[in-house]
Order: sequence, then structure tokens, then C-alpha cells
Amino acid sequence: MARPIDTVPADSLALYRRLLGFVRPYAWVFAAAVTGMVLVAATEAALPAIMKPILDGTFVERDPKWVTLVPLLLIGLFAVRGVATFVGSYCTQYVGSRVVFDLRRAMFDRLVCLPASFYERHASGNLISRVTYDAAQVTTAATDALTILVKDGVTIIALIGVLLWLDWLLTLVVLAMAPLIAWIVRLVSRRLRQISLSAQRTMGDITHVLQEAVDNQKVVKVFGGKGFERSRFREAANRMRRYTMKQVVAAASNVPIVQMLAALAVSVVIYIAAQRALQDQTTVGAFVAFVTAMLLLTAPLKRITSINEYVQKGLAAAQTVFEVIDTEPEPDDGRVDAGTLRGALAFEDVTFRYAGTDAAQRPALQAISFAIAPGETVALVGASGGGKTTIANLIPRFHLPQSGRILFDGRDGAEFTLASLRRNVALVSQDVTLFNDTVAANIAYGEMAGATRAAVIAAAQAAGAHEFILAMAQGYDTLVGENGIRLSGGQRQRLAIARAFLKNAPILVLDEATSALDTESERQVQAALEQLLRGRSALVIAHRLSTIERADRILVINEGTVAESGTHCELRARGGLYARLQQLQRSDA
Repeated sequence: MARPIDTVPADSLALYRRLLGFVRPYAWVFAAAVTGMVLVAATEAALPAIMKPILDGTFVERDPKWVTLVPLLLIGLFAVRGVATFVGSYCTQYVGSRVVFDLRRAMFDRLVCLPASFYERHASGNLISRVTYDAAQVTTAATDALTILVKDGVTIIALIGVLLWLDWLLTLVVLAMAPLIAWIVRLVSRRLRQISLSAQRTMGDITHVLQEAVDNQKVVKVFGGKGFERSRFREAANRMRRYTMKQVVAAASNVPIVQMLAALAVSVVIYIAAQRALQDQTTVGAFVAFVTAMLLLTAPLKRITSINEYVQKGLAAAQTVFEVIDTEPEPDDGRVDAGTLRGALAFEDVTFRYAGTDAAQRPALQAISFAIAPGETVALVGASGGGKTTIANLIPRFHLPQSGRILFDGRDGAEFTLASLRRNVALVSQDVTLFNDTVAANIAYGEMAGATRAAVIAAAQAAGAHEFILAMAQGYDTLVGENGIRLSGGQRQRLAIARAFLKNAPILVLDEATSALDTESERQVQAALEQLLRGRSALVIAHRLSTIERADRILVINEGTVAESGTHCELRARGGLYARLQQLQRSDA
């Protein structure tokens, strides 16, 4: 059972462990990053540690060896620090970029395997936002937080060690503030996590609104929707701005409180240390070294107390990323390779209801039964919403019926693997899909990518597309633009039909395949289809009845059932639904 995509996992620790699992393949690179960060932390703590011998040995004891040794120590210290900083930064970014790449790849691999019902429930803009935006945010928990934790954690431990070495009593004063700081951090964490989740959902809304406005820009212009779209985008963007400011308030309020507590500790320490210096209980070098170590402790303390912001942002993003990855792919329980089918197709008492449909509403299909013999062309006609496209979608198993069976060559289609079943089906739908690639690549798409240029040209000729392709600037190597934007509607449709010709599948599903063609182009395609359909089974959905008059059989689909069945002449003579549909079309012409 697929888990709902908006479920919130209760165990943050388990979520973080899973996220770190994506870091594990790069353990050696991350180990190099940790080594570099530890060296940076150690050299930072070494600076106050050598302050005491430098000041006491040079200015108090006036030892000549320290005059020579101090410059060498500083040069060596910063040389090591520079190399370690580069190694730590490079390796950390490398691991972070690989984690984002692996997460995006895992999400995309799952997205292309998800059932059609998933896409019917979720806006494409939100899904795109998860792959592009949320996956990038994960690095804040996977690498950025770990970098702060390791580098600043080691720095703090080293500096506390130096403080204890210099004066353990004063160090206890500093450590007394730790429990209060930890409580403040925990208090802020819940707020940050909640805001981060809301912000990521809002980013998905922004992407969704933006995508709709861009994809439908002609409708927006013609129907005067610019003001409405501006309002939608402004509202979503402003909501994102408010969440961002809430994050800033929660994170920024944490830092000054912690800094104030640290300043209070520093003030108390300086007062006590000064009093002890007046009583000759400490040296100048020890005092300066202690104060230096305390001041150096402030910056890593500030960063490590803000680590919660990075962790909560990253975990919120990881949650939405893993929800996509964990969604069950479309079921593929078949164990038999279909091979090359003969093309016999039969629906046996098939009932189908779309997910989310009220039980009181009639299902899209109600115990529907019909058969198509190999080589037979069967047309589906009827009013919109009757169930014709639903039938077409059940054949390649985009959906599974709630009851009944769909047989291929006499065997239940559920027995076949999805890939082998779909190799036997070619689909040309009313909504043509082309990719931003060449004409040839759009015809020879997917498993047909290895087809020869001659085979591609033959398919284009059969679809009546060869002439207009040759007239293009680069012929078959011309880029068609996003979803074929550089082509006319009829040209796009003929390329989609050419793709079906090239596949040469025994079962052909045409869902309003000639709807975008002019009369001349339609004649060319219909003539080519007559050649293609010989020896193949075809299910043709058509709105214009004139295009399917020569079908072997016509099924009139009404409210999810087969209302009439017969040839064009038989149905016309019967004077039923088909005859009325034909009469309506003639009166509209």
C-alpha cells in the first residue's frame, strides 16, 4: 500500500540515519573532509595554547629562542591550516553534490515508475519542486550540519581542553552556561522544523503556479488572465517570504541569546582572572591565552548553536524527498514475458472506478465486455465522459480494473510483465507529447532509439509527415522545441503517428489520433492507416464519425457500458444512439 505523500514521519533520528546512508558510499572522501576539519580545529585551538609561552618567554623571561621560534611556529601553523581548509571544503562539497545527485536520481527513477493515479493526485509543479529545490536543501543536514558539528565541535573541545589546562576553575564558570544553552536550542528546533516544512510546500506551490502560467501563456493572454495569475503568484511568493522571515526570526533570536550568555560568562571570567592577576596568582601570558581561547570559543559556539537550523531544514527536505522515493511504483506482478502477441483482445465484465470517486457516483466503466479479433479494427464512439478514453488507458495497464479481466491472446493481461505487455501496444492520444529533441529522435523514441534512419523515414512517409519534415531547415535533425512548439498541431500529430508506425506493435490504440489534422492531411494519414492496420488489432476512438465509417465494428459507449455494437451501416439503419450522434454531427456541419 502506498504511503500518502504528505505523511510526517515521527522518528527524526531514523530519518537522519537514512539520510546519512546516502553519504556512506563516499565514506573515504568524507573521512578526508573530517580529517581536514579536525586539523583546522586543532590549529585554531593551538593559537591560544602557544600564546602563554610566547608572551611569557618573549616579554617576561626574554628568552632569545622564542624570538626565532615564534615566526616559524606561526608560518607552520597557518600553512597546515590552509591545506586542511582546502581539503575539508572541497571534500565536503564533493560529498554534498554527490548526495544531491543520488537523491535526485532516486526520485526521478521512482517518478517514471509511478502509476498514472499518482500523477492524477499531485500537481506536477510540486513534484518538480521536490526534485529541484527540496533535494538541494538536504545537503544542509547531510553535509553542512556535519561539517559544523565536526569542525566546530572539535574546535570547542580543543579550546575547552586549553582552558582547562590554563585554569580549570575559570573553565567551570564557562561550562556552567552549557545546560541553559542546550535548553534554548531544543526550544527553537521544533519551531524551525515546522516552518521549514511549510516553506517547502509553499515553494512547490510557487513552482506549480509558475509552470501553469508558462505552459498556458496563450490562454492567459487571450482570456485576460494576467491579473489573476499575477495575484496567484504574488500570494504564493509572499507566503514563501513570510515563512522565510519566520525562519530568520527563529534562527536569529537563538544566536543573540546564546551570545549574551557567552558574553556573561566571558565578563565573569575576565573579572575573576583580573582579580587573580592583581594578586599575582596568574601570569600575563596565561591571562591573555585564556581570554584569547574564550574569544575564539565564541564563534564556533555561535555556529554550533545554529546547527539546529541546518538540521531542521535538511530533515524537512529529506522528509519530502523520501516520501516520493517510498511511494509504491505501479504494480507489476506479472511473471510471464508476453513476447509478440497476435493481437486478440477481450474485456470480460470490466468495472473501473477512478480513485477518489464518490461511491454513490457511477463507475467510469460498468461490467463492460467486448472482444477484438486479431487484425480487426474496432471503433469507440459516444458522448464525452462515456468511458472511451478509460478503455484505451486500461489496455496498456495505466490503471487496473476493480473487477473483471482484460485478455490478450486469451490470457489475463495481469500475468504479463508490464514492459513486455506494453511492447505490444502502440498509443497515439489526443494530447500529443513531443520532446525537445530532433524530429528523428521523437519518432525513434525510447526502445526504438536504435532504429535506422531508413526505418524512421519509412514511418514518417507512412504517417504523411515526410514532406513537411524535408521542408524544415535541418530535415530530420531539426529540433522541434518544447513539446513541439515550433510545429503546427497537425504536424505534431503526424509525428506522434509516425512514432506508432515505427513501433509496429500488434495492438494499436488511436485516441482521437486525427483530431488535429486538416482534411488533406487526414486523407493521407487514413490511407496510411489502412495499410498499417492490416493484420493488426486496432482500437480507434473518434469524435468525427466520418473517420471510422469503414471500421470492422463500431461500439457505442454510453455511461460506461456498450450501448450498441455493429457496422456503420447496421448502426445507422438501427436508428439508435449511433444514428442520433451522426444526425447531430450532420446538423452541426
